[in-house]
Amino acid sequence: MKDYKTDYGAKPYATCIKKAAECNSNFRTALWSGKFLQMTLMCIPACCDIGLEVHKGTDQYIRVECGKGCVVMGAKRDKLDYECALNENSAVFVPAGTWHNIINTGNCPLKLSSIYAPPHHPHGTVHKTKCDAEKSEKAENQANAEK
Repeated sequence: MKDYKTDYGAKPYATCIKKAAECNSNFRTALWSGKFLQMTLMCIPACCDIGLEVHKGTDQYIRVECGKGCVVMGAKRDKLDYECALNENSAVFVPAGTWHNIINTGNCPLKLSSIYAPPHHPHGTVHKTKCDAEKSEKAENQANAEK
């Protein structure tokens, strides 16, 4: 089995994203990080979600590789006026500055691939759990605030 836990960017790379996503058991794994683009893989357990978030300067494309869920989006944290059911092969386009969350509504893990442009996470990012991701992002935000 191919090891998908390494960030292959910014070297040329080709792979089967569906297979890579299906093999990923981490909440988030950076598969490839380039100068202007990043591909991450996500595994959202049943009855869990990504967590409500916004990326001010980053557009995002999310694709459902396996499972089902729903996406909510909106211009404000407390005004999520867009909702859509998601199934395998669904695509979600999140404009920069849009609050969004993806919720797993199925009984098995929701496997996603996600493209950020420009990259959002540090090269080599691996968050085994949502809790790990939240701790890492909090530390990154504090470090950026101190700059």
